[in-house]
Amino acid sequence: MNALDYTLLALYFVTVLGVGFAARRAIKSSVDFFLSGRSLPAWVTGLAFVSANLGALEIMGMAANGAQYGMMTVHYYWIGAVPAMVFLGIVMMPFYYGSKVRSVPEYLRLRFNRPTHLLNALSFAVAQVLIAGVNLYALALVMQALLGWPLWLSIVVGAAIVLAYITIGGLSSAIYNEVLQFFVILAGLIPITVIGLVKVGGIHGLFDAVRGSELGEAGLHAWADTNGTGNPLGAHWLGIVFGLGFVLSFGYWTTNFAEVQRALSAKNMSAARRTPIIAAYPKLLIPAVTVIPGLVALVTVKGLGADKGDLQYNNAIPLLMRDLLPNGVLGIAVTGLLASFMAGMAANVSGFNTVFTYDIWQAYIRKDRPDGYYLKVGRIATIVGVVVGIGTAFIAAGFSNIMNYIQALFSLFNAPLFATFIIGMFWKRMTAWAGFWSLLTGTLGALATYLLYKGGVIDFNSELEESFWGAGIAFVLVAIVAAILTPLTTPKPDKELRGLVSGLGGVDLKGDVLVGDTAWYRSPVLLGVIAVALAVLFYLPVF
Repeated sequence: MNALDYTLLALYFVTVLGVGFAARRAIKSSVDFFLSGRSLPAWVTGLAFVSANLGALEIMGMAANGAQYGMMTVHYYWIGAVPAMVFLGIVMMPFYYGSKVRSVPEYLRLRFNRPTHLLNALSFAVAQVLIAGVNLYALALVMQALLGWPLWLSIVVGAAIVLAYITIGGLSSAIYNEVLQFFVILAGLIPITVIGLVKVGGIHGLFDAVRGSELGEAGLHAWADTNGTGNPLGAHWLGIVFGLGFVLSFGYWTTNFAEVQRALSAKNMSAARRTPIIAAYPKLLIPAVTVIPGLVALVTVKGLGADKGDLQYNNAIPLLMRDLLPNGVLGIAVTGLLASFMAGMAANVSGFNTVFTYDIWQAYIRKDRPDGYYLKVGRIATIVGVVVGIGTAFIAAGFSNIMNYIQALFSLFNAPLFATFIIGMFWKRMTAWAGFWSLLTGTLGALATYLLYKGGVIDFNSELEESFWGAGIAFVLVAIVAAILTPLTTPKPDKELRGLVSGLGGVDLKGDVLVGDTAWYRSPVLLGVIAVALAVLFYLPVF
């Protein structure tokens, strides 16, 4: 990088911090800090929703998967994201937003009991600092590869910038920066994709080169050979559909508070429901700037796929940037990547500080304090979350493909939570203690599956296949425990479940909707159906 590249990077950092200071003026209460006062329009929360996910998982992880597994990586978008995002908007957001909960764990307290609430709050807090560490580590890889900075220095600098603008401006700062970061990310990834395709002779040249690589023809198809395990992903179609497309996907998108928090900050019910559905449309197209560069890296970077060093799959994007981009464009691309990692980490940290403050500190440690006290606790929790995230970044450094690590975390934390949610939300008879023991058993089941795989007791074709089956096992265990314990324990009365469980009423879909939000083309159901139909159509060329 030269002076022009560094100037572009510095301008971006100044802008990010400026947004934080501007957002600070609107913070007068803890709700302003943690939920943006529930005042943001759908287009802002929708872009923030998808941008919050454009962190290490999306950019580095999906490009690494593109190089390692080929076109099968699109499953993480078209079956592993869009249907769940639509389901969240149409079915689950009315319960979240209508009940006025401030977090996902708080919903569990109202639906089940305090032990279930505390278990989820603690597990969510742990998960967020672990995933924040992934984003920090990925950011550090880029800064190390392209700026020459030591890994530890890159981690500390990246963490300090995120810490500054969230501590100053709260969730509003994170969300408005995520909207900005969405466009900066695209500005960084599109040149890599275009120049990479030109280098390999266009899309047809890329496909010919992939056929001659270790992936072969199988690397160009999404569903080929999934009746067995003779495919790059090493997964059966049942594991893909049930493990990824249902349990992991719905578990992440519908119960991960780092994402749901963006929808909860919307100005009314209609905007909250449209938030994840609006996000689904750019999500459909993201593979063009993640999976394709991964394939380009596979056929242009010799030796890619090493277990250690600079040629790990994780480095697919940084290596392409180093080899393909001229100065000026390189500065934009580096800025885009750093923006993506900061967006992902900001989502993790803002989710962590909200759950820690409301669901742990206020609920179990210091009750009935003035609102300003909890605002101060939230800022302190932000600092703690970032510091712990620095430590967990070095855990992520032990994985040659961070996507494998991320999926293992999702199968452990999100899959059992989703099963507990979905059963409890649609089966009013499910009792409070059935909810607690189901969630705990599912989590332990997913953990046991992972440990048995690592210990060589259970054999899977890949770490990703383990995460698919681990998620499925967690879901089944939750359902079994719920079915056994529910008849043996006392359910809550219907009046306590109104607005929390399907079929009991208590959810007003139109009461706070503005006149302009009632237009037919803003219907969450219509927008959701179109998004799912497009996901199906996108599969056809790579089936």
